Amino acid sequence: MLIIWLRRIYLKPALAVLRKIEVRGHVETAHRVKQICGQIFRYAIATGGTDRDPAADLKGALPPAKSKRMASIIDPKGVGGLLRAIDDYKGSIVTQCALQFGILAFVRPVELRHAEWEEINLKTKEWRIPAEKMKMKTPHIVPLSNQALAILKKIQLITGEGKYVFPSERSYSRPMSENTVNAALRRMGYTKDELTGHGFRSMASTLLHEKGWKSDIIERQLAHQERNKVKSAYNHAEHLPERKKMMQAWADYLDALKSDEKSS
Repeated sequence: MLIIWLRRIYLKPALAVLRKIEVRGHVETAHRVKQICGQIFRYAIATGGTDRDPAADLKGALPPAKSKRMASIIDPKGVGGLLRAIDDYKGSIVTQCALQFGILAFVRPVELRHAEWEEINLKTKEWRIPAEKMKMKTPHIVPLSNQALAILKKIQLITGEGKYVFPSERSYSRPMSENTVNAALRRMGYTKDELTGHGFRSMASTLLHEKGWKSDIIERQLAHQERNKVKSAYNHAEHLPERKKMMQAWADYLDALKSDEKSS
């Protein structure tokens, strides 16, 4: 039934349907709908349900989706103030640790929330995120600084018997809510236009570049990896020695900013 429905939509034609979404200002959603429809048709081709993918004919028909810059703090003095605010956070200790660890690791919020204890090796000082959890669907290694290890050992006393490092406040069998980190930032007085959990990544990227770290090392740690799937499947450990040094230097730099109220 779904294939029949999709065929009817594409006979309208498909572009007219996508335009209805686009004119409402949801260009990114229109692209996503087109992508999903293409995936369904390709599956139908593989299973004999149809013989072609009409979505392929619409390549370039929609305007490009504008990338959204996540709100972030990149001024060193502002970062120092943020770190002190997190240390003074009066909410859940799990949320506080998630904020502290999130800045040190600068992974995507979804990766932070779904971090599992079995993925973390405190002895080798690594967090190995499996491919299925990553945006690019290839495994990723996060070297753990001494400061990150201290946070993990602290939270392990609370959540270590469960699956997730940062579980939900309602149930330790579920990961932390996607709204928890941002809600904590709002509680500390940061608006959505000033800072989001995702903004920790641009914070790290900007300041590490300013500190002189090589772009390819920073980008690899951000998991902005090769689009070539064959190549990217083998490079999750690329630049690992340098990345370990960088992650420790990043943690030390944050400590310096936090302790200096006149950071600049």
